[in-house]
Amino acid sequence: MAIVTFLSDFGLSDHYVAAVKASVLRGLPTAVIVDISHQVEVGDMGHAAYLLSSVFRDFPVGTVHIIGVSNSNERRPRSVVVEIEGHYFIGEDSGVFSLLSEQPATRMIALGGSMGTFAAQEVFGPVAARLASGEALEEVGTEISAINKYMPTRAKATKQQIAGNIVRVDHYGNLITNIMKHDFEAIMQINKYCPYEINFRREKIGIIHDHFFDVGPGECFVVFDSSGRLQIGILQGNGSELLGLMVNDQVFLDFKI
Repeated sequence: MAIVTFLSDFGLSDHYVAAVKASVLRGLPTAVIVDISHQVEVGDMGHAAYLLSSVFRDFPVGTVHIIGVSNSNERRPRSVVVEIEGHYFIGEDSGVFSLLSEQPATRMIALGGSMGTFAAQEVFGPVAARLASGEALEEVGTEISAINKYMPTRAKATKQQIAGNIVRVDHYGNLITNIMKHDFEAIMQINKYCPYEINFRREKIGIIHDHFFDVGPGECFVVFDSSGRLQIGILQGNGSELLGLMVNDQVFLDFKI
């Protein structure tokens, strides 16, 4: 089964999403196209990377992923295909690929430029069809040695504390941070599983819950989500509004050693 995922900031009120899908299906009528989201904030590479990094590993190795998000002021920004963890990502060389995984890209290919104004339809879709049909990566463009990179905001971890930030507020008002479960577990092991406390604004919470429903309606929960990020919210409420927190606000995980 040839799977192509599609993520964009095109919205749902215009024909743009359908046009890109049609360009894939013209090249590979049997392709299964999976929409990740088309409501990425316009030009927000951090949002795009968060959504894609949270889900791409759930698809089979070899899946092709189209990223239709642009933040470039260039007339014709470079289009590339990047192989990461056995998956193929097609999009603008904007730095977004460096945010998808802690593992480096294994291969990078520059694609021919779009002569029009809609690279996702004119370049990304047809190339996705070629790769999904089994064509070799080196056949679709020219190998390159480097791509643009973003420097993501990372949590700072010591034996005493992990200091992080809220990086996303989701549809439900839940607050997603850049504090990662693997960092927490590593420090807990070093500290012989000492007590800890999550601090934000004036709130102090002494437990990371296993599930949202470990608290009652209207109460605050703290969990690690399926992608391993620390998430804060209010059960059956909007955590961002009720806790007064937003993107870039700080969250601290203090270890009582």
